[in-house]
Amino acid sequence: MSTTSSRPRRPHRRVLAYALAASTVAVVVAAVTAVLPARSGTRPATTGSAAVEPTTAGPVGPLVALSPTPSPSVTASPPLLRMPGPVPSAGRGTFGYDDQPGELLGRAGTLRRYRVAVETGSGEDVRAFGAEVEQVLAAPGSWIGSGRLRLQRVPGNAPHDFTVYLATPGTAGRMCAAGGVNIRVGGRPYTSCRAPGKVILNLDRWRTSVPHFVDAGVPLTVYRAYVVNHEVGHELGYRHERCPKPGRPAPVMMQQTLFLKGCVANPWPFLDGQRYAGPRL
Repeated sequence: MSTTSSRPRRPHRRVLAYALAASTVAVVVAAVTAVLPARSGTRPATTGSAAVEPTTAGPVGPLVALSPTPSPSVTASPPLLRMPGPVPSAGRGTFGYDDQPGELLGRAGTLRRYRVAVETGSGEDVRAFGAEVEQVLAAPGSWIGSGRLRLQRVPGNAPHDFTVYLATPGTAGRMCAAGGVNIRVGGRPYTSCRAPGKVILNLDRWRTSVPHFVDAGVPLTVYRAYVVNHEVGHELGYRHERCPKPGRPAPVMMQQTLFLKGCVANPWPFLDGQRYAGPRL
């Protein structure tokens, strides 16, 4: 597995040129402000509700095309953000849930309710995680762009259709294996996965992205948007796809954590208001 030796010397400039093709930075920022759900007030730092759940429980190369129209860049954390200290390899195997409901996302269609959970001992704040997941799913380039799907975050003890977990690598590996998915690469739990009713995001990837993104100057927020949309896409019934043609945006259901196969990184299932997909595997 390699990270594509033919990539241009300064790939991040190509990425930014594509992402901002028909608009200025000011227009993009204004568009993001307009489309992301409004937040009122400032929530205190917390690990969420006291509810806990014991756990039981594919590699991917470079990535970065944002839609040329002001389809949302994600702004919950600054570009290339790196968290202090090492990523915990294992937590307690229990989860705290956000106890706050989220916005109703999407204009029409089937309603899928989800909750968010963060592993105890991961060092992550469950409300901050829930807010970033919601920000991704609220974007018009996300799955609600079909006009036939609505999503809503619910408290941990509320009826729900699926849960988005943020888990340490060891716990993510066990949870994914229990769901029939092997996320190990080079002997360690590397990727994220979806098991029935569970979107399981690997804390290592959430904190550090992947080397080919970092080398290309791709913001951490772009990788996070990709991994949320990719794994939620599996929960919605979508399967892996291939690069349609070198130089084209990578489909969001392509395993971009492991490779791009000549495509350009892309975190959104909808580009320019249209579903963007590649050949199925």
